[in-house]
Amino acid sequence: MIKMFSGVWALLLGIVLIMLGNGMHFTLIGLRGGIEGFSSAELAIVTSGYFLGFLSGARLTPILIRRVGHVRVFAALGSFMSAGLIAFPLLTEPWAWTILRILIGFSMSGIYVTAESWLNDAATNETRGTVLSAYMIAQTLGIIGAQGLLTLGDAGTSVLFICASMLVSVSFAPILLSSMTAPVAEVARPMSLRKLFESSPLGAIGIFLLGSIYATQSGMGAVFGSQIGLSATQIALFVAMLFAGALVLQYPIGWLSDRMDRRQLIFGAALLGTVSCLLGWMAGGGLWPLMAAAFFAGGMTTPLYALFLAYTNDFLSAEDMPAASGGLVFTFGLGAIAGPLVTGWAMEGLDPFAFWLVLGATFAAIALYALYRMTQRAPTPVDQTEAYIGILPTTSPVAVEAAAEWASDNAEPDTDR
Repeated sequence: MIKMFSGVWALLLGIVLIMLGNGMHFTLIGLRGGIEGFSSAELAIVTSGYFLGFLSGARLTPILIRRVGHVRVFAALGSFMSAGLIAFPLLTEPWAWTILRILIGFSMSGIYVTAESWLNDAATNETRGTVLSAYMIAQTLGIIGAQGLLTLGDAGTSVLFICASMLVSVSFAPILLSSMTAPVAEVARPMSLRKLFESSPLGAIGIFLLGSIYATQSGMGAVFGSQIGLSATQIALFVAMLFAGALVLQYPIGWLSDRMDRRQLIFGAALLGTVSCLLGWMAGGGLWPLMAAAFFAGGMTTPLYALFLAYTNDFLSAEDMPAASGGLVFTFGLGAIAGPLVTGWAMEGLDPFAFWLVLGATFAAIALYALYRMTQRAPTPVDQTEAYIGILPTTSPVAVEAAAEWASDNAEPDTDR
């Protein structure tokens, strides 16, 4: 174990620092946008811009790496991201923020691709599951920790944006100065959406809807908090609870995933997400009911992502899993672009608590579709399913493919598939 982490500690430390900076910027957008008087619809467009850039970066970064190499791409994208973070308080216009968010989303996606390629190359078949789990924990702790840093400054000034930029800049030092070799980033061509749907309708539809939920929670959560009058500290706590729930509930849901029909678990998790959102909607601004709603709604989102990946892989051969992983990431990205737009317009047309209504309706759609699919296909025997591994929605196709490979290697052999 010590030998394994001695080879990846620099990368994990760098990821924590990157997520501190990126996590700060996500919440800062909602805080500063409220101060600047941006509407919900405008901030929704800004939020969607990040996921548009993220989706583009996942497709284009492997091409850039093959042309100029890991180190150059990593350093260049880090520079772009750091500069973009500093530019936010200098260009306080919705159109400028949208462009900056596209740039940061593209850069962040490329950073994930390069970092995860290093991580995957450093792991063996025996250690890949442990390394990926440590990577996911590092990401989540970084995002949660970022919310604490937001309480140390004023979102109305440039200080917090500068701090986020500094954290991102410093994060590259332990990675670039380490002795890790730079592998070639190999990402499989994504499976077509039609073939993906034919292989697993629930996986394809579910992960699209989940993309809208994740992007709404992470991008519009601070906007919601700002519009209902929460303080900066309360907003930071609210966002932290969204990710704390994922950290706490990932393991028990993963444990259940390998022991029961995954469609039933998907239905149950989505139903709990729906109930949590109803609690948030009825809270009427009550602080602790809102925090409980955020904990359980956020706590269902990340495990559902890993569940959809594992469930889809149950119906694929090992050769098709990499392409399907890319297709699922692309489908998730499409949902992530659409979700904040729908939520922002609903909040603009109704009231800020439409944030919970849209989330709840989307969770409910997942639950109902899972229930419907139970009537259309026989359950896969538990001993023939792929192993579950917790994977975050923020990861690139590189980590998703690595997780699929690990799941295939650690699943029970199935001679009938």
